[in-house]
Amino acid sequence: MKRILPLLLFLFAAAKTLFAQTAPPADLATIRQNLKKLDVLGSVLYIAAHPDDENTRLLAYLAQEKHYRTGYLSLTRGDGGQNLIGKEQSELLGLIRTQELLAARRVDGAEQFFSRANDFGFSKNPEETLKFWDKDKVLGDMVWVIRKFRPDVMICRFPTTGEGGHGNHTASAILAQEAFSAAADPKRYPEQLQYVKVWQAKRLLWNTFNFGSVNAISADQFKLNIGTYNPTLGKGYGEIAAESRSNHKSQGFGSARQRGDAFEYFKTILGEAPKTDLMDGVNTTWSRIPVGAAIGTQVAAITKAFNSDAPEASVPALVDLLGKVDQTIGTDKAMQTVRVGEVAVADYDYWHQQKTKELKDLIAACAGLWFEAYADQPSYAVGNSMNIKAQAIKFANIPVALNSIDIGSEKQDIATSSLQIGQLQTNNITIPAQKVSNPYWLEAPHGIGSYSIADEFKIGNPENPDAPAVIYHFKINGIAINYTRNVVFKYVDPARGEIYQPLVIAPAVTANIAEKTYVYNSTEPQTVQVKLKSYTNASGSISLKPVSGWKISPEKIDFSDKQKGDEWIVNFSVSPVDNKSNTNVLEAVVTANGEQSSLGVLNIKYEHIPNITLFPPAQAKLVNIDLKTAGKKIGYIQGAGDLIPESLREVGYDVHPLSENEIINTDLSGYDAIIVGVRAYNVNERLAYEQPKLLDYVKNGGNLVVQYNNPSGLVTQQLGPYPFRPVNERVTDETAAVKITDAQNPLLNYPNKITQDDFKGWVQERGLYFVTGIEPKYSTPLEMNDPGESAKNGSLIVADYGKGRYVYTSLAFFRQLPAGVPGAYRLFINLISKPKKQ
Repeated sequence: MKRILPLLLFLFAAAKTLFAQTAPPADLATIRQNLKKLDVLGSVLYIAAHPDDENTRLLAYLAQEKHYRTGYLSLTRGDGGQNLIGKEQSELLGLIRTQELLAARRVDGAEQFFSRANDFGFSKNPEETLKFWDKDKVLGDMVWVIRKFRPDVMICRFPTTGEGGHGNHTASAILAQEAFSAAADPKRYPEQLQYVKVWQAKRLLWNTFNFGSVNAISADQFKLNIGTYNPTLGKGYGEIAAESRSNHKSQGFGSARQRGDAFEYFKTILGEAPKTDLMDGVNTTWSRIPVGAAIGTQVAAITKAFNSDAPEASVPALVDLLGKVDQTIGTDKAMQTVRVGEVAVADYDYWHQQKTKELKDLIAACAGLWFEAYADQPSYAVGNSMNIKAQAIKFANIPVALNSIDIGSEKQDIATSSLQIGQLQTNNITIPAQKVSNPYWLEAPHGIGSYSIADEFKIGNPENPDAPAVIYHFKINGIAINYTRNVVFKYVDPARGEIYQPLVIAPAVTANIAEKTYVYNSTEPQTVQVKLKSYTNASGSISLKPVSGWKISPEKIDFSDKQKGDEWIVNFSVSPVDNKSNTNVLEAVVTANGEQSSLGVLNIKYEHIPNITLFPPAQAKLVNIDLKTAGKKIGYIQGAGDLIPESLREVGYDVHPLSENEIINTDLSGYDAIIVGVRAYNVNERLAYEQPKLLDYVKNGGNLVVQYNNPSGLVTQQLGPYPFRPVNERVTDETAAVKITDAQNPLLNYPNKITQDDFKGWVQERGLYFVTGIEPKYSTPLEMNDPGESAKNGSLIVADYGKGRYVYTSLAFFRQLPAGVPGAYRLFINLISKPKKQ
């Protein structure tokens, strides 16, 4: 794995970020906790596959009770999961889950890391996972993180033997076991060694578990009681864990606070087994560094002398300690090499970096020193000047001078030599916006299993490490100390108060094509609407790239004198030249102020995470298929969130979202079909009361189509007119063979004749949470299975009930229709098209 290192090496250590403010907490509890952490030189890395796999109680205990540097390496960002709070899927869901992980880490005190692996969906075995992920590259990412983080102990959430169920889970353990040894081998990924040193962790453990049907705990395993109470924080680790885990809102993992004893068990996989302590055999005191014992003595003295009523009294000693840390373990590397060897020098460097950062934060907190940097606008276009306001204030009687501030290549010396108690100092600096602020892992197209990342040094970081930041050059108690603060946008919301959000750097003009997919079943033209937004004053034109086999008119549309913030809409006419089936990509191209770009803009907003703004390719899919439709008026009952209504509108359906009042109190017979959204019977408790009316709709001649539900947490067990039940069975191979067992079934014939060709080109999976226990009154026209498994007939069931028809499907239409899969469209149209009886 080739590593291209800009001058950003130090930013890897700053993976722990804060939402709601950029300055770290400076309350007394935090200061006391950080004083204890200053005296501990130990680190633990927890490893699993997805967001929400981590043991938040254990992470909180390790970080805040034992005061180890604690990290969680999630190999993926959770892109392939289901979304309980919105419609975002795939990479967009991964962005949400990334921020939920960062929110969790802000609570439990651990740090967050990732590999390039993409969560491509549920996998039944590790072999499939490792094939899609590209094992060698993801293993290299893990080795890189281990060599940077230098964990004394590594812990897996899952075993290599399959008890974790998901193939991604098992693969994460297989890779962790190999990375444990590879990180210590100079022959493995040697290109990394010009930046990092080899590292051998003391042990690799499996954090065994007892959940679901699996109990991997045994009495002979090493165990820890982590249900203790932290009086400094006023909470036990079961309480902290619940607060941390409850940030995984898109997965529905809100948790109750737990109090009292709680044991975690561990099985040794590699290395020396612990006997009395997780860190057996690891020196976690300052004496692990040959010249560090004196520093440990000074840390103990500072901690003992700390006065809660006057934290500033500790500043002189902390500043003196910072100088000694620099002199003792930050310099004289040649002599260190002679005394303790090359590997030990790497340990010197590592702990110098970690403890210097901790000391600097303690000094600022005890000195009552606060400083942050803000842009005066929420967004800027590339090339425009950004006006940055850098503020600083001190609240303690400690001599503090702000000598200069840097941002990028700009440096500004400060005329004021000293900060005055209680007086806010504001300095303004102007720099050009240089780069569109897209998430680094989404800057280039990628395959199924892993992201394509040009600058591989960024791998491991949860967010962009090169976001605009201000460096403050202070002199505190006579010693020069530098700090970095990311530039954010801050404003006041009348209801929520002061809000911090990430700064956005955009193209000059973005172009959003209105729909992700345009589906055609004739040569009739459709209007393709493009919404443009200007992030600067601009003139230019918008066009759609020519596409073979398609007519596009007009060739381009000019615009002029647009002001920053302007939004406008243009329309193009697009049609296929013939009736031949084909699929193409449509791309919008903006020329603004002489520069070209093909980027749209997408905003994701939830109150529990920062706003997410990204600039995806300005593209849509053109799909010309042989598609017949029947009926027009569709009622839709929203579930956990999907894009089926938008997809149906694309092919001419009138889709109306149904409220509870409409379901209970109005005549539903006017709807040609009613569709129930994905996981609706998991998230909408009112469906238990609405269900009788829906079944009456069917009985009186209606057509009810219900999409998949999770078997856990159903609001009613009577999902249909006759018995069946969802179970945790699925077909994850999107290319798995499909057997048509009832070729004459109306579902496969009206209005479209369904054949094997209609199951080509599906994405991610065939279906999930199939049904079993199927009453014989249902017909099951399809069978399918993953390789090596028995055939399953629970993906699609249908039954006549009274004068109407009831359909339940576990096929993943919520993924296929937004992706423009032709055969999935044809089959879904059949589900909502009940033939009229003669």
